[in-house]
Amino acid sequence: MRVLIGGASGFIGTSLKRALEESGHSVVSLVRREPQPNEVRWQPATGYIDSENLGQIDAAVNLAGEGIFGRWTPAKKSRILKSRVDSTRTLATALAELNPLPQVFVSASGANYYGDRGDEELTEESGVGTGFLAEVCAEWEAAAKPAADAGIRVIKPRMGIVLGGDGGSLEKMLLPFRLGLGAKIGNGQQYMSWIAVDDAIAAYKFVIAHETPSGPVNFTSPNPVTNRVFTATLAKVLRRPAFVSIPAFALRAILGEAADELLLSSVRVTSSKLEPAGFEFGYPHLEAALHKVI
Repeated sequence: MRVLIGGASGFIGTSLKRALEESGHSVVSLVRREPQPNEVRWQPATGYIDSENLGQIDAAVNLAGEGIFGRWTPAKKSRILKSRVDSTRTLATALAELNPLPQVFVSASGANYYGDRGDEELTEESGVGTGFLAEVCAEWEAAAKPAADAGIRVIKPRMGIVLGGDGGSLEKMLLPFRLGLGAKIGNGQQYMSWIAVDDAIAAYKFVIAHETPSGPVNFTSPNPVTNRVFTATLAKVLRRPAFVSIPAFALRAILGEAADELLLSSVRVTSSKLEPAGFEFGYPHLEAALHKVI
């Protein structure tokens, strides 16, 4: 297959590109700079993509988007939203105009779609939640509509926290935990929906290759855990103590609104689509997943 990727230089994109190429697929990366071989230029903010040089595309994946970590100033929030919506809409519109049409468009989203839901068990049938990130995810997913309207099968992976040792949120946690400063966040009762990076990459490859499932698909382990359990498990794997708690008010003082949505919200998500379609998680349990990537 010839697979087009937006966001191929990011944490997930780098691993996915490598895995697809190792499986014998041809990968074309979308870039904003002057393109090299197997690259095509685009400017999502203006809706531009060099469609004439795309050639035949069998599948497309969009992973592009501004990082969500950090304090959310109005400018930061605007970049978070626009980078996702603009890139998805630009790519979906270009794909819809290709002849022949690609078989599938995999347009990333996030488990934050569901908002802060306590201990409610959430599947793809659960409705959208409230909050900034839930609104971002809803608009992000809606931006893929031109591709779906053209008859392209659209997958919307609602990704949990991706656990990998060389990127993502886990990388940011490792240093304080290794120094014995690992800490439970708030009361520690909030659920964290996670997925091992190897399983995330395998899930992308799976939905590209299989005709089912379609629409929103939760890319999360079958076993979400509370922050208290996550903290204890990571400390155990690293053989370090983790007796500290960071109070919610301190996080809010540092990160403002982002603290509530990124660190204190509870999202207990599992997938009702991946495993019934035949996908097998290599790392369904947290401790094994952490041992693999650390």
